[in-house]
Amino acid sequence: MCGIIGIVGNSPVADRLVDGLRRMEYRGYDSSGLCTIDGGRLIRRRAEGKLANLVEVMADDPAPGNIGIAHTRWATHGAPTATNAHPHATGEVAIVHNGIIENYKELRAELVAAGRSFESETDSEVVAHMVSHRVEAGMSPQEAVADMLPRLRGAFALAIAFRQHPGLLIGARLGSPLVVGYGPEGDEAEMYLGSDALALASLTQRISYLEEGDWVVITRDSARVYDSENNAVTREIQASGASAAAVEKGNYRHFMQKEIYEQPTVVAQTLGSYLRRSDNSVALPQLDFDISAIRRLTIVACGTSYYAGMVAKYWFEQFARVPVDIDVASEFRYRNPVLEDGGLALFISQSGETADTLAALRHCKENGQVIGVVVNVPTSTMAREADLLLPTHAGPEIGVASTKAFTCQLAVLAALAAHMAVKKGLMSREEEAEVVKHLLEAPAALNAALDHDDDIAAMAHLIAPARDVLYLGRGQDYPLALEGALKLKEISYIHAEGYASGEMKHGPIALIDDKVPVVVIAPSGPLFEKTVSNMEEVRARGGQVVLISDAEGLAHAGEGCIATIEMPVVHPLIAPLVYAVPVQLLAYHVAVVKGTDVDQPRNLAKSVTVE
Repeated sequence: MCGIIGIVGNSPVADRLVDGLRRMEYRGYDSSGLCTIDGGRLIRRRAEGKLANLVEVMADDPAPGNIGIAHTRWATHGAPTATNAHPHATGEVAIVHNGIIENYKELRAELVAAGRSFESETDSEVVAHMVSHRVEAGMSPQEAVADMLPRLRGAFALAIAFRQHPGLLIGARLGSPLVVGYGPEGDEAEMYLGSDALALASLTQRISYLEEGDWVVITRDSARVYDSENNAVTREIQASGASAAAVEKGNYRHFMQKEIYEQPTVVAQTLGSYLRRSDNSVALPQLDFDISAIRRLTIVACGTSYYAGMVAKYWFEQFARVPVDIDVASEFRYRNPVLEDGGLALFISQSGETADTLAALRHCKENGQVIGVVVNVPTSTMAREADLLLPTHAGPEIGVASTKAFTCQLAVLAALAAHMAVKKGLMSREEEAEVVKHLLEAPAALNAALDHDDDIAAMAHLIAPARDVLYLGRGQDYPLALEGALKLKEISYIHAEGYASGEMKHGPIALIDDKVPVVVIAPSGPLFEKTVSNMEEVRARGGQVVLISDAEGLAHAGEGCIATIEMPVVHPLIAPLVYAVPVQLLAYHVAVVKGTDVDQPRNLAKSVTVE
């Protein structure tokens, strides 16, 4: 959740630390802070709320120094106050922390008994006191950290600064990502720590990823990495590929709006990695296992990625005739799932660092499953632990509510389902070419869907006053109903629920009155008439219907709706990608009408790295 950056520099670091936090504010914006070292002093500045508040504090009270650490917080333990903001510090040590220290109460009790005083409600502060206690007893920074780390249970990424060692930072990770950045060499030498490559994009393109249990000692011109057994190890230095311009909105009002409009381009880029136009075939990376031998597929994900998996279940069972189980990652391990030999476990995540999904991945790996991952960050922890890596090529997604990552995930999953069907002998060469043809039509269809943005904006005021909104869909459109409801909840704070259309009369219809808008997702096709029947049940009870369909569907059933949204006529295979656009735009424009914070909705963060 939280974002970390550290710099061991050759010039003042405060402004660059703030810039790094700005690139990571999607990770948490409950509070922020930084600590520099100058003249033998730990200089700490913190502020409640968004990063702009810290900038105001810094304007009145700068923080000099060529070394420092900084943090943007998503609150877990303790309210989002300035006192609970990171960095946490003692007289000797300052720390920033991403994750959860599960045994912090036990550790805190030990430290209080030893005479140490705490100022915050956080679990993180125990780390500062544990390290400080050891340093004050005469240990070196390296000795103190090596002695402290085995006491921690949970998930963490840490950056630690030491008052008496103004040329040194120590980082550590277990369960939460942390990268080392390599800056200039020679007289201008610098080194960096960050939660991800994007945080360091304006500083360096040369990074290395710490592995589970690693800790690192960085100075201006070196990084010494140790594993969980305190053995010196080498971690590969690689080019990050993160763009320093990736966090610019351009001419768009919000990142979410920009990312919705990027979908035709990024879906085309993603499909370009999996489809061969020369012979209209699906081309996956070289596999180290026989995909035709896969007898069962387990899909695990969270939030929007879970809904992408729900859509994919239809494709895998229809094309490849492989039974599919799909689970919410936070529940998966705890039901003790049955995992058959020869199964493929497929994990879907924008960041590739989602804690629940990563824990489920490791559980499946321990139980002999082939591991596939669909991720937007090909250097992420999930990507590095997979047998089959399927990148989405969506580019950095800054808006907390996922948009372009979702449609790119769908594109990858459709290609994988077709490839599996071909390898199993269940899809002919001609059928494969037909699937590829329709997938290649998706970018143009997405563009056509975006052409109706103004129409959607014009009717958003009809939804904005509602306290409750229902979404209905059948078949592949049911997951889109769930996704549409999630988007509206996330950014407009309107209570919304998605239902399979046929389930409406089994309970939810009791909620219908003339103050409850019902958004119906119904492209024309085999299921259209049944969905329209359910829609009429809603209208008969005074429900206010918004129908999303193509021209044929609107001509047949649009009369009497409070609003309609026309989509292009598309093949059912790509309908989920195309119909994602209007539910995204509807949520976006309703949020704009209500005046909520579209890109940084309350209580949410982009990368969920705690369970």
